[in-house]
Amino acid sequence: SFYYGTFPAGFLWGVGSSAYQTEGAWDKDGKGPSIWDVFTHRKGKVVRNETGDSACDGYYKVKDDIQLLKELKVNHYLLSISWPRIMPTGIKAEQLNEKGIQFYNDTINSLLENNITPIVSLYHWDLPQVLQEKYGGWQNISMINYFNDYANLCFEKFGDRVKHWITFSNPWAVAEKGYETGEHAPGLKLGGCGAYKAAHHIIKTHAKVWHSYNTTWRREQRGMVGISLTSGWGEPVDPHSQTDRDAAERYIQFHLGWFANPIYRGDYPEVMKNYVGRKSAQQGLGTSRLPTFSVQEKTYIKGTSDFLGIGHFTTRYVLQKNFPFLQVSSYHTDHDLAELVDPNWPAPGPKWLYSVPWGFRRLLNFIKTQYGNPLIYVTENGVSETLQCPQLCDEWRIQYLKGYINEILKALNDGVNVKGYTAWSLLDKFEWNKGFSERFGLYHIDFKNKNKPRYPKASVDYYKKIISANGFPNQREVENWHQKAMDTCSATHQHLAADSLITHMEMVTEIVLPTVFTLCILISIVLLIFYLRNHS
Repeated sequence: SFYYGTFPAGFLWGVGSSAYQTEGAWDKDGKGPSIWDVFTHRKGKVVRNETGDSACDGYYKVKDDIQLLKELKVNHYLLSISWPRIMPTGIKAEQLNEKGIQFYNDTINSLLENNITPIVSLYHWDLPQVLQEKYGGWQNISMINYFNDYANLCFEKFGDRVKHWITFSNPWAVAEKGYETGEHAPGLKLGGCGAYKAAHHIIKTHAKVWHSYNTTWRREQRGMVGISLTSGWGEPVDPHSQTDRDAAERYIQFHLGWFANPIYRGDYPEVMKNYVGRKSAQQGLGTSRLPTFSVQEKTYIKGTSDFLGIGHFTTRYVLQKNFPFLQVSSYHTDHDLAELVDPNWPAPGPKWLYSVPWGFRRLLNFIKTQYGNPLIYVTENGVSETLQCPQLCDEWRIQYLKGYINEILKALNDGVNVKGYTAWSLLDKFEWNKGFSERFGLYHIDFKNKNKPRYPKASVDYYKKIISANGFPNQREVENWHQKAMDTCSATHQHLAADSLITHMEMVTEIVLPTVFTLCILISIVLLIFYLRNHS
C-alpha cells in the first residue's frame, strides 16, 4: 500500500550521470583514449554500431545542464571524472592534462555557485586504454597503485570543494560484463576467473584509496569516501522452501555481498567461498577460482567506507537450480540458481528492467541487518524506455519513481539510515552496449539534431514536486502533481515536434539539395557531351 508522509529534514535529492555516457569530446583537448572509446569503435560491439564519441556533448554544455539542475531544484548532482581526460595514459608520472583538470574545476565551481553539491565518482568504467593494453586492466594488481595515484590527484585538485567521493560505480558490471561475458569494454571473456580477479583488485584498490584519503586528506578536507554498489533484490519463489530462501540469499551475496561483505565484514561471503571453492575442486583445480585475502588484507579492507552508495533498478524471483558439472566454468553457473519474473510486473522498457518497488525496501533492510545499518545514499535508481519515437509523457517513469521513492520512505520508518536519493539519470545518454536505444533520462535529447537540445519529460515536473514537498504529503496533492505533469508534457511535445520538423528541413537543405544540385550538374555534363558528339 502507498504510504503518505515526508522525508526527514535535510534529506538530499539529486540526479546523476557519468562521464563517458554524456561528455563526448572523446579525443579533444588532450584527452587520452579509454577502453570504451576503443571498444565502441569496433564493429558489432554496440547496437547499431553507435559510439559515445559525442554522446550528449556534455563537455560543451555544462552551463546548459546546470540550468536543468536548477530547474529541478536538486540538492546534489552525481557525476564521474574521466580518468583519461585528466591523465591521458592513466599513469601520473607520464602526463597530466591541465585542460581536463580545468574542465572539472569549472564544472565543480559552477555547481557550487548554483548551490548544488557535487558527489563525484572516480570511476564509472572508462579505464585509460593504455593501462588495458600494457597491463591487462583490472586483471593486473598494478592497477591498485595507478588508480591510487589518480585518486590522490583528484583529492589534491578538487578535494577542497568536493566532500563526497565514490571510488567505484557499480564494480559488479565492470568485473562481470567487462571480464566474464565481454558485453562491456574491454570485451574479455575470461570465463570463471576473469570477473573474480577483476573484483579482487577493485576491492583492494578501493581500500587503498580510502586509507590514502584517511591519512593524507581527511583532516584538512573533512570529506567522505564510499563506494557505489548496484544490486537487484532476490525474492524466493516459495518463501516456505528453505532451498529457495537459500538461493535468494545466494543471489544477493553473489551481487551485493561480493563487494560489500569484504568492506563491511572483512571477507567474501561464506556462501561464495563455499560454492566457488566446491565447483573449482570438482574441476580438478588446486585452488579456488575465487581469490583469497590474507589476514592483513582483511583487516586493511574492513571498515573502508564512510557511506554506502546503492544503485537499484529491479527484482527477480529466485529458485534453486543445480547446474551439471561443466569443464567450462562461469560466474553464472557458480551460484546454482535460476531467476524468474512475474509476467504481471510492469516492464515499460527493456526486458531486464521490471518495476517492482517492494524489492527496494527489502534490499535496504537487508543492508541494515547485514552491514550494521551503514549510512546509505541511493546513487542510481530509474527506468528506461526503448521506444523509437520521442515519448515525453513518460507516465511509466512517474509511476516507477513514485513507487520506488515511497519504498525508501517506508525503509526510513523501518530504521534504515538513508540520507539521500539520486534519480538516474538527468539526460538520455549513451547506454553502453545498448547505444542510444535505451533512454533513462528525465530530459529527452534529440540526438539527430546537431545541437543536441534537451526537452523535459513529464517526470521532470513530477520529480520536482516530490523534491519541493520533501516526499508525499497527502493523496489529493500527489494526484494533482500527476495531472499537472501530464499537461506540461503535452505542450513540450508540440515544441519538440516543431523542432524536429525544422531539423528535418535543415537536413534536407544540407544533404538533399547539394546532392540534387550535383546530380543536375552531372546530367548537364552528360547531355552536353552527347550534344557535342552528335554535332561533331
